[in-house]
Amino acid sequence: MSDASETSRPGLDFIRTQVKLDNESGKHDGRVFTRFPPEPNGYLHIGHAKSICLNFGIAAENQGHCNLRFDDTNPCKEEDEYVESIREDVKWLGFDWGENEFFTSSYFDQLFAWAVKLIEDGNVYVCDLQGDDVRKGRGTLTEPGTNSPYRDRSVAENLDLFQRMRAGEFPDGTRTLRAKIDMASPNMNMRDPMIYRILHAHHHRTGDAWCIYPMYDFAHGQSDSIEGITHSLCTLEFEDHRPLYDWFVEKLGIFAPQQMEFARLNLNYTVLSKRKLLQLVEGNLVNGWDDPRMPTISGLRRRGYPPDAIREFCEAVGVAKADSTVDMAWLQHFVRQHLNKTAPRYMAVLNPLKVIIENFPEGQVDRMEAVNNPEDPDAGTREVAFSKVIYIERDDFMEDAPKKFFRLSVGREVRLRYAYFVNCTEVIKDANGEITELRCTYDPASKGGNSPDGRKVKATLHWASADHAVDATVRLYDHLFSVENPNKVKDGQEWTDTINPDSLQILEGCKLEPALAELAPGERVQFERLGYFCADNKDHSAGTPTFNRTVTLRDAWAKEQKKMEA
Repeated sequence: MSDASETSRPGLDFIRTQVKLDNESGKHDGRVFTRFPPEPNGYLHIGHAKSICLNFGIAAENQGHCNLRFDDTNPCKEEDEYVESIREDVKWLGFDWGENEFFTSSYFDQLFAWAVKLIEDGNVYVCDLQGDDVRKGRGTLTEPGTNSPYRDRSVAENLDLFQRMRAGEFPDGTRTLRAKIDMASPNMNMRDPMIYRILHAHHHRTGDAWCIYPMYDFAHGQSDSIEGITHSLCTLEFEDHRPLYDWFVEKLGIFAPQQMEFARLNLNYTVLSKRKLLQLVEGNLVNGWDDPRMPTISGLRRRGYPPDAIREFCEAVGVAKADSTVDMAWLQHFVRQHLNKTAPRYMAVLNPLKVIIENFPEGQVDRMEAVNNPEDPDAGTREVAFSKVIYIERDDFMEDAPKKFFRLSVGREVRLRYAYFVNCTEVIKDANGEITELRCTYDPASKGGNSPDGRKVKATLHWASADHAVDATVRLYDHLFSVENPNKVKDGQEWTDTINPDSLQILEGCKLEPALAELAPGERVQFERLGYFCADNKDHSAGTPTFNRTVTLRDAWAKEQKKMEA
């Protein structure tokens, strides 16, 4: 059971309502067993996070348990790397399955035995149709299918052929085992679906022990039954498959889990298709599954998204029966809310401009007290070194400043955060007319950024001491796609054509407070005035400080909410 699931108890959605009714009626003897059954053919994404939170959450709320079951029925696409990544992601989100880890491949012998029983009972048959012939025979949504010429094979012939399929006598794709249901059914899934196919492929767990593998539609319900799953929670695309799952368990006379379907999570400015995510990775369009622009859980972790914020977001999205697309800004809103309370503040200058404070004593270092997090009374303070030469953001200075530009300009005074009031007196340029440094004076009486005589300034700038700052690499991320729905593109356009060319900007030579170099990989902070950042969990070290921007400070979602409330 997970501590994360017990931190809040969501309101009753239609699934929780049904579970409550089942418990009150004594169905399943009060047991609530759920499962999260990913196929290990890729990394988990934010859509899976919703399913993880739902399945583990409902089990915990009802003192039950949730199994982690790997649906490994397709050896051509599954790898141990994906198994390990799934374990890591589920644990990172805050959930623990304890001893309840299972693999569908562990049930291959039982599934084979059940397939033999279905043959003996005359409910399935070996079919020799292949490829296009199978597709043509299934019919269309408006026209019934046609029976396979092999549909009426005898039980003895089917048993013989299936055993020979198992023994590896036939090449891939030459024969399948199909359920004998109804080729005129309005539900295409009931038109004699395939339940076993021949695949001479090495399996990541069973090796070469098998050359036939069950289809997901055959393994799904029976695996739930084997594990005693009471509430089998699936996304909406499996709703039309439910009659088939029920048909199998009825014909086999085994325990029937109760399947309920809910809408999957969709986000704008991204894709959540595993096939497309794999294409991005294999096509080197991103830097791996954990690229911080990816919607994968490992990508969100590397970008600095806290697991608490993801869980809170999934709870807020809720459980519904209708598909919808959620604004990415809403997810980022939960990230900001969490980081605003928990992330310590530091100063970092990403686009540095050198400033020499001419009247500051040479060699002197002043120690300034800085607040670590004003939202957290227990966060305390730290010392920040101030010296004669500092860096400010290049964007915080304008030589010919318009009236409404309140930051630093010639003859204009500003406050340096936690330090002093400074006034720009001179601009130094190179031969090309580019500004290379500023000359300023400071008011010693304004130490701590306090006005000594009540005078006011309209801007407070962050800064970094040249003698103390560390150089760092900072990566700025934006949406991976430049359109809200990359799944829908114009004629003649590929979905990959909508990748945002400005989704990643790498800044070198950024100037950071020295304490930032000592952070552990994965630690999250706020760079004052710039946004929330995370020490990269692969590249960051004291020798090579590397930070990823998690989110900016501006909360578009909160701003829209305030407008609606007004």
